[in-house]
Amino acid sequence: MFEKGLLTGKRILVTGGGSGLGAAMGRRFVELGAELTICGRRLELLETTAARIRDDFGGKVTAIRCDIRDGANVEAMLEQVWRDAPLDVLVNNAAATFIAQTEHLSFRAADAILAPTLHGAMYCTLGAGKRWIEGRHKGVVLSTLSTSTITGRAFTVPSAMAKSAILAMTRSLAVEWGPKGIRTVAIAPGAFPTPGASGQLRPESRDGNWAARNPLGRAGEHRELCDLASFLISDSAGYINGEMVVQDGGAHLRSSGAEDLLQWTDAQWEKQRAARTKA
Repeated sequence: MFEKGLLTGKRILVTGGGSGLGAAMGRRFVELGAELTICGRRLELLETTAARIRDDFGGKVTAIRCDIRDGANVEAMLEQVWRDAPLDVLVNNAAATFIAQTEHLSFRAADAILAPTLHGAMYCTLGAGKRWIEGRHKGVVLSTLSTSTITGRAFTVPSAMAKSAILAMTRSLAVEWGPKGIRTVAIAPGAFPTPGASGQLRPESRDGNWAARNPLGRAGEHRELCDLASFLISDSAGYINGEMVVQDGGAHLRSSGAEDLLQWTDAQWEKQRAARTKA
């Protein structure tokens, strides 16, 4: 579907790029010719992922340890990235979430979600945008959001709040930075299962037939998300700005995705809290 060199010459940074959807997107970007940097908190994981991508596709793939919850860490990472040449694309992918009864969330638990999901994305976006504007360099910010920005979502309230705030940032900066040659876009994926997300959002006690109730009768495939992301950051999407593209098979038109949790017993919630604490 895509030309092999669709992203040739693009220098792309993916936050949370060591695993899950971040790693999958990074692989596709390199396959399409991009130069990739992935960041996260676990350097060994990042380096393993980077090595696999290089082995499969060649090209330049760099791993940088960075805790995006810390603005100073983000600035140091961006300085390192910019030493060679300006970045062209930032993908705000890193996030945290888990299911919980909102009234039982501690401030620390809420901050554990808001810090990487909202603050980290904001720090990275402001850092990249400032450098693009100062250098008169065009750029693209792609943020991975959620259909909770449309429906709200019970039992993952801090995540829904953070994703909605990033959507507001996406729309606001499209107007403010668009004249400077910077596009801001977003994807709201539905269910694209990964081990990390499934463990936090789909414990064994949740309904196992949820994918069959999607209007399309299935979960998404990683390649589908990666292709959409590749298009949105490419020059072919140069007239798309300030938009969030929903890719969920129509699931949000049927439910928010949390209704089954309304039937959980206190014992089920206690088991979930204990498992999260242990992890």
